Amino acid sequence: MGKRPLVRRRGRGGMQFRAASTGKIARARYPGFALAEQRAGSVIDLVHERGRDAPLAKIRFEDGSVSFVPAVLGARVGAVFHFGLQSAIEDGNVISVQNIPDGTTVCNVERHFGDGGTIAKSAGGSATIFSHGDDGVTVKLPSGRFATLNPKSRAMIGTLAGGGVTERPLMSAGGKWRRSRSKGRKYPIVRGVAQAAYVHPHGGGRHQHVGQSSTVSRNAPPGAKVGSIAARKTGRARIKERR
Repeated sequence: MGKRPLVRRRGRGGMQFRAASTGKIARARYPGFALAEQRAGSVIDLVHERGRDAPLAKIRFEDGSVSFVPAVLGARVGAVFHFGLQSAIEDGNVISVQNIPDGTTVCNVERHFGDGGTIAKSAGGSATIFSHGDDGVTVKLPSGRFATLNPKSRAMIGTLAGGGVTERPLMSAGGKWRRSRSKGRKYPIVRGVAQAAYVHPHGGGRHQHVGQSSTVSRNAPPGAKVGSIAARKTGRARIKERR
C-alpha cells in the first residue's frame, strides 16, 4: 500500500489544512444598511487580524453599533466615513457604484449587492470604475479583466492599505511557516522527485528525476493526478528564426 500524495490529502480536507481560527476578529464586511439610509461612522481603532494583510478599521456609528471594514490608505483614528447615496467622493466613503464617476479608484467592491464586499479586498488592492451602461456598471478588476456589476452594489472609495507587505523578506523558515499557517497554506512542500516511490508517483530511483511523462490526463485517478494536469504544451517556447 502506498501513501496518498499531498494534493490528494489536501483535496479530502482536514484540520491540518484549514486556516487557524484563533486571532480572527470579525467578518470584514459592510453593515446591512439600506441604500436610502445615510449613516456616518468614526474610526475608533485600526486593528490587525491574523491571516489578513490589510488592516481593519473599527467603525462606530451614531446608534452605537460597531462594524469592521478593511481600512483604506490614509485611514486614521478619528476619521469619519459616510455610508449612503449622498456621500462625497472621498477616501473611505461607501457609495453605490451607480453614483461613482468613471475613472474613480475603489476597493472592497460588492460582486452581488449585499454580500459585504468581495472584489479588491487584499492589501494594496484597488479597482477602477470603467463605465456606466444600461446593463450595469463596468469595473476594471485588479487582474485587468472587466466585470459588469449591479448598479446598487457598494464600493469604498480609495485603495486598501497594507500594499507591499508581500515584498517584505521572511528571515526564517519559521516565519514563513507561521504566515502560511495563518492563511491555511501548506508549508513546506516537498518536491515529488525527492520523495520515495510509495509516497509520490515521481519518487524513487537512484537519481531525482520524474522518469516518465509529467503530463497527466484531466480524468486521471486522484493517486496519479500530479504534475502537469492536461497541459497543452510543456517546456520552453522556441522562437523560429525567419529567413
